[in-house]
Amino acid sequence: MIQALKNIIRLLLGSIRDLTPIILVIAFFQIVILQQPFPDLEKIITGLIFVIIGLALFIQGLEMGLFPLGEVMAEAFGRKGSLSALLSFAFCLGFGTTVAEPALIAVSKEAAEVAGTAGFIEASEEARRDYATNLRLTVAISVGLALVLGVFRILKGWPIQYLIIGGYLLVMILTTMAPSEIIGIAYDSGGVTTSTITVPLVTALGVGLASTIRGRNPMVDGFGLIAFASLTPIVFVLIFGMFYG
Repeated sequence: MIQALKNIIRLLLGSIRDLTPIILVIAFFQIVILQQPFPDLEKIITGLIFVIIGLALFIQGLEMGLFPLGEVMAEAFGRKGSLSALLSFAFCLGFGTTVAEPALIAVSKEAAEVAGTAGFIEASEEARRDYATNLRLTVAISVGLALVLGVFRILKGWPIQYLIIGGYLLVMILTTMAPSEIIGIAYDSGGVTTSTITVPLVTALGVGLASTIRGRNPMVDGFGLIAFASLTPIVFVLIFGMFYG
């Protein structure tokens, strides 16, 4: 009981430490720069307490559930020796966690609204809905393929820097060819794909797989999947914009 209480206090103090910088920044600009009191201070304090508790529980959940689950599944696939099953799992993991990402849904919907208003697509509800759906699917497929590429890199032992450099060179080339209306959306799509569920599962997948395969170093080969998951959506959305343009 005492040990459990100590663990809870440790988690809460860790959350407070992590949130302290942003709290200080907001308080400084609100009090010193804007020179205004906080509106509904009681609600803000209550919400902050909820955030601290939620962050502590979230971190504990990652340590107890998602990280071990991802590593166990990666090790199981590695021992199974089925390349098709491993790559299928990687694709489905990337696609499934991305297509339902709330941030991606919000960005896709907003992009469709702006595209309709700007005349990039037809200004109808059906056109906006199709545009948003196709944009979400494009990003989700790109993340799925990114994990397939990342897993294949771990299996083959390819240096990650060459793939990343080549990927961003491709982004630079496509940027000069894509319509200007899609460039900002494409670059933003690389950030909204790395959600709070995707990151721990994907990281655990890479580390677990690199730990299972002989000759692979988890520190060198186990990380980098998130980089692919952030890079490939930019490429695919730029191509998507060229198609719609």
